[in-house]
Amino acid sequence: MVGPRCIASTLWPRANGRFSTALLLRRGSQPRSLPVSCWRAAYSSAAASSAPTVTTNPKTVEINGSKYATDSWFNVSSTVLALTSRKLHLQKDHPVAITRKIIESVFPAPTYKYYNEFDPVVSTFENFDSLGFPPDHPGRARSDTYYINKDTLLRTHTSAHEAELFRASASGGYLLSADVYRRDEVDRSHYPVFHQMEGARVWDRTKVPNGDLAAAILADLARLPEHNMKVEDPNPPFHAERNPLQADHHTPAEAAAVAAHLKRSLELMVNEIFSRAKAAAAAAAAAATTSPSTKNGPPAQTEPEPLRVRWVEAYFPFTSPSWELEVFYQGDWLEVLGCGVSQQALHIHAGVPSQMGWAFGIGLERIAMLLFQIPDIRLFWSRDERFLSQFRGVEGRLEGMRPFVPFSKHPACYKDVSFWLSRGGEGGTGTRTGTRGVVDWHGNDLMEVVRDVAGDCVEDVRLVDDFAHPKTGRRSMCYRINYRSLDKTLTNVETNEMHDRVVKGLVERLGVEIR
Repeated sequence: MVGPRCIASTLWPRANGRFSTALLLRRGSQPRSLPVSCWRAAYSSAAASSAPTVTTNPKTVEINGSKYATDSWFNVSSTVLALTSRKLHLQKDHPVAITRKIIESVFPAPTYKYYNEFDPVVSTFENFDSLGFPPDHPGRARSDTYYINKDTLLRTHTSAHEAELFRASASGGYLLSADVYRRDEVDRSHYPVFHQMEGARVWDRTKVPNGDLAAAILADLARLPEHNMKVEDPNPPFHAERNPLQADHHTPAEAAAVAAHLKRSLELMVNEIFSRAKAAAAAAAAAATTSPSTKNGPPAQTEPEPLRVRWVEAYFPFTSPSWELEVFYQGDWLEVLGCGVSQQALHIHAGVPSQMGWAFGIGLERIAMLLFQIPDIRLFWSRDERFLSQFRGVEGRLEGMRPFVPFSKHPACYKDVSFWLSRGGEGGTGTRTGTRGVVDWHGNDLMEVVRDVAGDCVEDVRLVDDFAHPKTGRRSMCYRINYRSLDKTLTNVETNEMHDRVVKGLVERLGVEIR
């Protein structure tokens, strides 16, 4: 339910795109992002040779065997629809699935139940209203969310299923992994489809000895394993102003016990992930130094330093008190996840007011990129054997895990596109007229056109110029598109043809005037 552009969807990651729902509101100084900071997906390179997606809405769409009626809210491209059946977190020996398995191993059954097959189509009530999102929350906008119709959408976070799981109370805790969908920019760390995991642990005050919730939680804490990480946690378990406890529902002793159990649980998870990442890197380095082509002998063995982690106070809408966990890795602090004591209102609305607990959220692609040193999120969606074969057998033998070895780096080809917005279409406040009618301008609409036309032959798209005419006030923008295929060198002819289709799509679908 919480997590950096990932926190189990309890916070909305629009600021930086990390946790599940919104748990990712940032504060103050920020640690370096992970090498590729998010969890986004990529499209088949076959899209490079296809024409722009038809902009007229179909009357119905089929997703994973079910048909849904569309209306004027429909904004899901055919490329995104095609990815709804991929479910990388369930594909054996896929890096996303391997990452999921590693995390699940730290939260064993029967205390934790695993949910990995929820359908991505949910109601607006499940995705927003059940979690208390206000009607004017930016996450509800069509510029950010893929709608099938006004009342139905592709989930934007795994927390869309949270009320259902709290209500079911099928176990003391759960882990939920799923594909989630958000309209976003194009670069090596963002894609409209990515995978999140959220976890929760609850206790019921009517079911613990003598109703002593704090004592029951501390007894469970005593049964958790120890670790040898260096943990920096200078702040108290709650603070009246910075990180308040929910005094109307929890006693200080209960909040402190939940916080202690939460922190130990997630420290164990992070220790498992980063220890495996270090071991894989060390094994690869050792293999390189002892290969026949290496002149020098293997390096002297040194005792590895223990991992360093630190807890940082945070704010998330659906937990209080709340924290982010950062890890010191390769010389810098990395934000890994967000978490906190679940807002009691969530349990009350789910019909289980006697429960109390914690929740966290994490992005699986983000962790997989770190684990396997994968530099481009598009690779997760590749069907290229040069990529997939590097992970074969790892899921059943984690000690065989090694960093990803790049098999090619094809040259980039940059193309600019400059245009005037339609009169009145002044970036989010005005309007433009395209084939889909009069709508507000948003950069994510441009990103969708680029994705639909060029697929994963585009590495990133960046705004390089934005100005208003001094006399007319009309707004002009220039975007730079980096065309770079993952599997081949694009010819000038291929790139020019692709760029021409992108430009045509911008005119037809967004109503811009090319300069």
